[in-house]
Amino acid sequence: MLFRRDIEPCCAYCKRGTNISDTETVCYKKGVVSAAGQCKSFRYDPLKREPPAPAPLDGSTYTEEDFSLD
Repeated sequence: MLFRRDIEPCCAYCKRGTNISDTETVCYKKGVVSAAGQCKSFRYDPLKREPPAPAPLDGSTYTEEDFSLD
């Protein structure tokens, strides 16, 4: 859910910051801060958020008939 309204503030995906590593972000208001940090100036940028990895497919429950067009 990248576009939901109740996003937990996090400097890693704030419009005002630029990620410099996995643990640090440069904020144009606060300077170098923790990527997990937050402040009242948080503005959500959905393009900075990475979606979770998809769940692995359990192929044992499917047969060849499930994939035929007949």
